[in-house]
Amino acid sequence: MRAMIITEYGDNATFASKEVELPVLKNGEVLVKISASSVNTVDTMIRNMGKDLPFSPETPAILGMDFAGTIKKVGQNVTEFSIGDEVYGCVGGLADLQGTLAEYVAADSRLIALKPNNLTMKEAAALPLVGITAYEGLTRADVKSGQKVLVHGGTGGVGHVAVQLAKHFGAEVYATGGGDTQMEIIKRLGAKSINYKTEPVEDYVNKYTDRAGFDVVFDSVGGENMLKSFEATALNGQVATTVSLCEIDLSTMHFKGLSLHVVFMLIPMLHNFQREQHGMILRDIAKIAEAGALKPLLDEQQFLLENVGEAYARLESKKAIGKVVIEH
Repeated sequence: MRAMIITEYGDNATFASKEVELPVLKNGEVLVKISASSVNTVDTMIRNMGKDLPFSPETPAILGMDFAGTIKKVGQNVTEFSIGDEVYGCVGGLADLQGTLAEYVAADSRLIALKPNNLTMKEAAALPLVGITAYEGLTRADVKSGQKVLVHGGTGGVGHVAVQLAKHFGAEVYATGGGDTQMEIIKRLGAKSINYKTEPVEDYVNKYTDRAGFDVVFDSVGGENMLKSFEATALNGQVATTVSLCEIDLSTMHFKGLSLHVVFMLIPMLHNFQREQHGMILRDIAKIAEAGALKPLLDEQQFLLENVGEAYARLESKKAIGKVVIEH
C-alpha cells in the first residue's frame, strides 16, 4: 500500500510517498481503507519535536491519528463490525501504532464507531480526536441544562465542537475568538461571541453572568490562558483544559474552590487503557451529529495525501479556520 513516510523529525522532517506492506491484523482489529484523515496540533508536535515527546513513534514513521473509511477485512473476535461498514476513529500515529497517512490502517475495533450517516467522509475524519476531547472535558465537568458555559477558542478544532456539544447538553454557551470572522462563526454555532482581544475577562463576566462567573469553562487554549479561565469561573465551578503543560499560579483556583479537569485523550491508545470508552464516545457523537446538533467546521483549503506537508503547514500557520482535512 502507499503511505506517506517521515524518516527524521525536526526542521528537516519531510513526507515522502513509499510503498509499504499491508498491515497484518491482530486479534480485535479491522483493516480499513482510508477515505480521509485530518491533521491535529499533536500531529505537528510529533513531527517537529520527535523524541522530545515520549509518545512519538520510531522513524521511519507513518503519522496521522484521525480517519474515516471503509472496513475491508475483519480480524478475530470482532463481532460488532462487518466488511463494508463505514467507520471513523482516532487509532494511531503514535508509539507503536501505525498512523493514518496511508491507504490502509489496522484499527483496534474498540477505538472506532460507525460513521455518522449524515456526514461525508471528510467531515467524519475531522471529528474523532477533537470530538472525544471536547466530549470528555464537558462530561467530566458535568455540564448540564441551564448552566452558563464559556469555551475559550470557540473556532478551534476542539473549541468549535465543544461549543456545539455544550449547547446540545442544554447549556447557555459563550465562546471567545478574535476578529469578525471568528465572531460570526461562533454566532452561527449558536453561542454568544466574546472578542478576547478587546473584552477583558472582568467585563464579560460582569456583562453575561452578573459578576457571578461561568459554571463551566472549557479552555482549549490553555497555558497562561488558564489564569483567565480561573478568573472567569464561578465559585466552586469547573474548569476543563486540554493544554496544561505549564507552570502557573493556582491561587485564584484555590480561593474560588475550583475543580480542574485535564483532558489527555491519547491515554487509551498509549496505554491500552479503557479503549472501549473511545468507541462509546464516538457512537454517542455519531448520534448527536445525526440529530443535527453537531457538524464539523472544515478549513476552506483542500489537500490530497501527496500534499500532506502542505496540510501540516496550513495548520501550523494559524490561518486555518476549522479542521484541516486530507483526502486519500
